Amino acid sequence: MSYQNIHTTIDSEHACALTKDYIDKLKTQDNGALAALAESNRNNSKNLIYILENLGSLPDSFNADWLIKLTNHHNENVRFLAVKTIGKLKSKQYVPILKHIVTSDESTMVQREAVSSIGRLRDKESIPIMTELLSNKDPKVVCQAVRGLLVFKGDPLVDKTLQAMANHENETVRATVNKAYFAKSNSKNTDLPHNETYPFLKNVVVNGDVRDILKFVPDESIHLTFTSPPYYNARDYSIYPSYDAYLGFLKEVFEEVFRITKEGRFLIVNTSPVIVPRISRAHSSKRYPIPFDLHYHLTQIGWEFIDDIVWEKPEYSVKNRIGGFQQHRKPLAYKPNSVTEYLMVYRKKTDKLIDWNIRQYDSETVENSKVADGFETTNVWKISPKSDKIHSAIFPAELCNRVIEYYSFKGDLIFDPFGGSGTLGRAAKNLDRLFFMTEKEKEYFLYMQSFQNKKSLFDNDTTKFLTLEQFKNSIHDTER
Repeated sequence: MSYQNIHTTIDSEHACALTKDYIDKLKTQDNGALAALAESNRNNSKNLIYILENLGSLPDSFNADWLIKLTNHHNENVRFLAVKTIGKLKSKQYVPILKHIVTSDESTMVQREAVSSIGRLRDKESIPIMTELLSNKDPKVVCQAVRGLLVFKGDPLVDKTLQAMANHENETVRATVNKAYFAKSNSKNTDLPHNETYPFLKNVVVNGDVRDILKFVPDESIHLTFTSPPYYNARDYSIYPSYDAYLGFLKEVFEEVFRITKEGRFLIVNTSPVIVPRISRAHSSKRYPIPFDLHYHLTQIGWEFIDDIVWEKPEYSVKNRIGGFQQHRKPLAYKPNSVTEYLMVYRKKTDKLIDWNIRQYDSETVENSKVADGFETTNVWKISPKSDKIHSAIFPAELCNRVIEYYSFKGDLIFDPFGGSGTLGRAAKNLDRLFFMTEKEKEYFLYMQSFQNKKSLFDNDTTKFLTLEQFKNSIHDTER
């Protein structure tokens, strides 16, 4: 049958439907028919994408000439899928074409796939090509070339070439090379299993400066920290000589939290910009961007930024800043009501993936810890704040519940270095987790302790309220 006759037959059959079964039929019958189908749809990108996505596995004898034509198609997705399909064939004859695509195609996505297709050959003859691509201006292409070369890790020339890229200007390239050759675990040598903690930390509240207390907490003891640090000079219980001193204090705390956190586990910090009132009408108030300034210090410590969650509160619950503007409407004086706070999510830096952390638990614990239906699907959490006559800024229970359920397993130890009214501890216990909290202010410590008399989750049998000295002694008692 001539190509023209095939083309006519294809047009007639395709008028009915373009299906996966139909594509499979053409693929197994005659490659010329499949090429004709693609040609008849050359101006229909949607159909070409469907054909390419449903080709499936290909025989060794597959003729890719029509795919090569599609690598010049005007549609980026068509070019990408054509290159990906050529890569499936794993034939050295297409390497020159793939190399040309890397250097000529305008799409990063297509270039990366061409490099990936070369890499999948696992052919030593491709090493010079991938080595040449390490100087590509696109770091995504470079990363793909690094991955292709890592197949030959152990080859002296490949190792020398890649190790020289440990100081590459792009952070992703550096991370890929360093993980392959210079990885250092943040995990300390400890006999304590990942899913366990020390008995003297279980369901304990300690009264004292968190920096003093954490000196006695062993490395890799906790699974999750969720806290809201004291506001900078915005409330009576948080007075610091300067903003830099305030940030320095938080850095000290989170350095210690980093040390006592198990490898690859999470820190979630609830903060928001804060306003320090002006001292007179001749001066202006000052607004400090705490979450953004703190972020730098956390990443310098070794915390890896994962997510930002916005806690949105009802407008009636926040201080009114817009009142003056509502009256005069003069530009430059606009000050919106602040109805949001940030939950900044960090993970203790590690080369291990999340799956490794999950595998440290038995299947029953993993199954029992699964989050139920109705979980929040966005990074905007609409939750009303809570306060009382003792503490003016306490965690809402719902906020604690979500963080605990989303970032820990049952039986894990949850830490709050600024315990406040103890909401996190009560939520942890209610969700079958353990808690460890520190609180400097005696008033709040006694307030938490008062819940014992109310038959709350802080009951006498399982929660210990200790001074720093008592806490130190409890450690020694355990070691005896």
